[in-house]
Amino acid sequence: MSQFFQIHPDNPQVRLIKQACEIIRRGGLIVYPTDSGYALGCQIGDNDAMERLRRIRQLDADHNFTLVCRDLSELSTYAKFNNAVFRLLKAYTPGPYTFVLPATKEVPRKLQHPKRKTIGLRIPEHTIALALLEELNEPLMSSTLILPGDDMPMTDAEDIVDAIGKQVDLIIDGGACGAEPTTVVEFVDDLPEVTRHGMGDTTPFES
Repeated sequence: MSQFFQIHPDNPQVRLIKQACEIIRRGGLIVYPTDSGYALGCQIGDNDAMERLRRIRQLDADHNFTLVCRDLSELSTYAKFNNAVFRLLKAYTPGPYTFVLPATKEVPRKLQHPKRKTIGLRIPEHTIALALLEELNEPLMSSTLILPGDDMPMTDAEDIVDAIGKQVDLIIDGGACGAEPTTVVEFVDDLPEVTRHGMGDTTPFES
């Protein structure tokens, strides 16, 4: 059975944030709250945790994983984009968007889309998620917690315990959070294309 932490959504307990990050560093797979539902997260490049995540969500090899980052400087470490794209990212982060961009060499090959060499990146607007990222001092490899057969992310920690409590190492209960997945915007030749309509307003990315 996984561990279960109740963390205050506005004033996260530092001790619990540190413990959560230790679990991640030891190869743990965690469930944590974001501004667009709960998500699964693990350390970048942790193949065992990534395979466990794939099994829970039943993801195929073409799935674009997301690196959840704390700020734009981290985004620029893992993705390539020009000044015009940077201005768009700056205007709409943090927030409920996932941006799919060409990956830099810093991104492990297993995390990239196998054909397009892209990576999904996002900066959440959620105090607990940002506290984890700050303590971890690197992005979280992540995927929205949408179970097979469902269209929407899970939003209640107790339900998550019942559904996958034996398959993860830690579930963080941060209270209610967004009930829609992120809006996904893919940049093709530096031009935005909305590939999933979610919580974020798509108007700025549609011509």
